[in-house]
Amino acid sequence: MFSLNGKTVVVTGGGRGIGRGIARAMAQAGARLLITGRSPGPLDETAAELRALGATVGVVATDIMGFAGIAEVVAAALALDGHGYIDCWVNNAGSASPGDVGPLMDMDERQWDAVVDLNLKWTFFAAQAAARTMTKGGSIVNISSRSGSQPCPMTGNYGAAKAGVENLTATMAVEWGHLGIRVNAIAPGVVLTESSSAMSSESRRRRQIETVPLRRLGQVDDVGPLAVYFAADESSWTSGTVVQVTGGSRIPVGALTYLYKVNRDSEARERDSEARERDAEAREAAVG
Repeated sequence: MFSLNGKTVVVTGGGRGIGRGIARAMAQAGARLLITGRSPGPLDETAAELRALGATVGVVATDIMGFAGIAEVVAAALALDGHGYIDCWVNNAGSASPGDVGPLMDMDERQWDAVVDLNLKWTFFAAQAAARTMTKGGSIVNISSRSGSQPCPMTGNYGAAKAGVENLTATMAVEWGHLGIRVNAIAPGVVLTESSSAMSSESRRRRQIETVPLRRLGQVDDVGPLAVYFAADESSWTSGTVVQVTGGSRIPVGALTYLYKVNRDSEARERDSEARERDAEAREAAVG
């Protein structure tokens, strides 16, 4: 069950984090893989790991935020397949750097475009390019986020982009279904990756875990098996779905963290105000 033997799979952002976990799961299921990303080093490391598992792996180090980069990946995947066919395309590339997020009231056009272009615009055009090659049907898997369906304070542009990905997933599934193309999305919760684990303080990690019924944060290998299912023939009647992989959590951690900060700042202002009032009263009493 869930064998991908003979199938060619593209994973964007396949050198690190969730993308690497997805590529590993695809390789273990027997897929032929084309992994892509901006940095050659992580891609080469991932490719070496996957080849050790017996997988055929191609690597393209390019930026898919442009039609030339997408075309390069498509061409390499078709060549790797040997029959000129892509069976599954995983749109995993996406992120939001600290400098591109912040309060919505202060967000500028550059910050908005940097995040929305990567996570929504070029995800769509990559899916479109993949779909145009799938003349015998295929599977497209978009990686969304829990942020796409929950309040996302301080990263509102990222949440809006992922909400757009989920809407596009459903629309593409409708428009391309008669072509035999299935389109689904995976929305992970908090997954520990090279970047997220380094950024999270121990106290913040504890607060996150407290919102997860399964009492742990996600690992990169928690996402891959679902991607394998969407790529496999067993999911041939599954399309237009968004599956959350969150450990059972339905609580928007970002909103809780933001409200905690707002409440803490409000309490600090109240304490400062009370202190000023006491000082004023003391001064009046001294004068009197």
